[in-house]
Amino acid sequence: MRIARFTTGDEPRFAVVGEDQSGETVLAVVEGDPLYRPIRLTGEKVGLVDARLVAPVIPRSKVVGVGRNYAEHAAELGNEVPAEPLLFLKPNTSVIGPGEPIVLPRQSHEVHHEAELAVVIGRVCREVPRERVADVVLGYTCGNDVSARDLQKRDGQWARAKGFDSFCPLGPWIETDLDPADLAVTCTVGDEVRQTGRTSQMVHDVAALVSYISEAFTLLPGDVILTGTPAGVGPLRDGDEVTVTVEGIGALINRVVAAQ
Repeated sequence: MRIARFTTGDEPRFAVVGEDQSGETVLAVVEGDPLYRPIRLTGEKVGLVDARLVAPVIPRSKVVGVGRNYAEHAAELGNEVPAEPLLFLKPNTSVIGPGEPIVLPRQSHEVHHEAELAVVIGRVCREVPRERVADVVLGYTCGNDVSARDLQKRDGQWARAKGFDSFCPLGPWIETDLDPADLAVTCTVGDEVRQTGRTSQMVHDVAALVSYISEAFTLLPGDVILTGTPAGVGPLRDGDEVTVTVEGIGALINRVVAAQ
């Protein structure tokens, strides 16, 4: 099942993504919040062309990022692969949805894209064993861990470099029925393919990450885990259009604008 969050000019609502008889994508509106209580179809349907998708989840608590989880990406930046997952946090104010602009901050001159598989947590959990990770995951979406690389190097820690408003695009929806073991992850900027990788190349897989992270932090419904990025990260410029695609989910598209 694909769960989207959308607006037609009013408050955002949740919907199940499907197709009508002509093959057009439609949003079947639901009552309830899939993160906290069962959802129920209302019978109302909205064509995707008549709606605007927003971030499928705005974490009430946190976004947990994982650094250097693809060996080739670590190597391209001159870093070693850590023995344990390297964790950092992004504020929930960094989250934007499909079609919203990534804003290049005035403080940075080297902002990079990072295409990633994102995990959406579906229930309160702590110290989750690997074999029970599937029980606490609501689903998966596309993520872009936008990073101000020059500030990351200058600060010596990553909060500012990865935490600017608009630095965590998520979308276009949450796919609840997906095996994350071996999915293609790509990033295209304009017509140029920048990143291509597969989740099977992760140093630490999804089950290992969720289990490890839950040993440190209580995970709450709507928390998002960014699982790391393949090699090929590169700069974003004013006017670019960046597309993150994850096999089995879809494409997350955002334009890039300079801060005014």
